Amino acid sequence: MAGIKRLALAEADRRLAATKLGEIADLGVDVFCRCNRCGHTGLLASRHLIPVLGPATPVPEVGARVRCSRCDARDVATRPAWPGLNENPGQTPDRAAVEGAIPGTMRLVLERN
Repeated sequence: MAGIKRLALAEADRRLAATKLGEIADLGVDVFCRCNRCGHTGLLASRHLIPVLGPATPVPEVGARVRCSRCDARDVATRPAWPGLNENPGQTPDRAAVEGAIPGTMRLVLERN
């Protein structure tokens, strides 16, 4: 009986694990960023993040390496930009950020913490 419970718990943990950059890059999905201070939103191309952060980096941890270009805050939340989730007209992210670090969008902070 303990083996069945262990397998069930392992499956539950696998489903709750954070999505990795490599996984969303394979699907062509970008990273949605939202500044918790000013509400600024943007998208970062996952294919541009992988050379810097690596494919095994969990998407929520990308927020620790991103700085808001509007208010310069480092308090940024990140998640995969799954198709259909970003279609709120009042919360349209900067589409230019998908192509990389462009002025006026979220930007990657390269110094170590």
